Amino acid sequence: MTLLDYFALCLFGLLWFAFAWITGQGRIFARTSLTQAMAERRRLWIMNSLGRDLKMIDTQILSGLQNGTAFFASTSILAIGGCFALLGQTEQVDTVLKDLPFVMPGGRTTFELKVFVLTAIFGYSFFKFGWSYRLFNYCTILFGALPMADEARRDPEAAARPPGLTIRMNIIAASHFNAGLRALFMSIGYLGWFASPYLFMATSVTVFIVSCAVILLEAPGTDQIPSPSP
Repeated sequence: MTLLDYFALCLFGLLWFAFAWITGQGRIFARTSLTQAMAERRRLWIMNSLGRDLKMIDTQILSGLQNGTAFFASTSILAIGGCFALLGQTEQVDTVLKDLPFVMPGGRTTFELKVFVLTAIFGYSFFKFGWSYRLFNYCTILFGALPMADEARRDPEAAARPPGLTIRMNIIAASHFNAGLRALFMSIGYLGWFASPYLFMATSVTVFIVSCAVILLEAPGTDQIPSPSP
């Protein structure tokens, strides 16, 4: 590995850290982030569910959140398996890379190191998705403990505590899901390292800019969304 490789790897880590920090903030550059806007919508959804006894729609939403998380967890496992299969074909892949233009192969050891790091990235995303799935499972249990509409009307103060726990659990599960997605997004930029450190830096910066631009889009009317007290 050259000094340029180390620099590109450090830039990749810095961009990942900046991506996580930006998406974790409520307002950046006087704009409400999409993550914060959806957190407010989650609060509204849970609080609105107190007004209806028939909660089939709510259970379908929770099921959709779990299924989406399980899909990405399965995808991460497949990606890890692909990385291990790639390690078994090191010689063939190295031969192909040497024949491609604009590629700077670094040898077998460097290639295996790159694959190990990529495997670690997918492993991190799998654990984040797995933990998010478990938290969404806890959220369904907490949601089932919400008071019925009549109980909420008789004692609004007591009825406000259970949904607060459900809201916090749902938001925490979503934060872990977002962390897993960030890992998958950044892994796309990481693939450029297999060609050259220059392409590695270019793809990492591109993924960072595109992802942050989407996250920081301000949802219409977000500032008018009330924030129920947990």
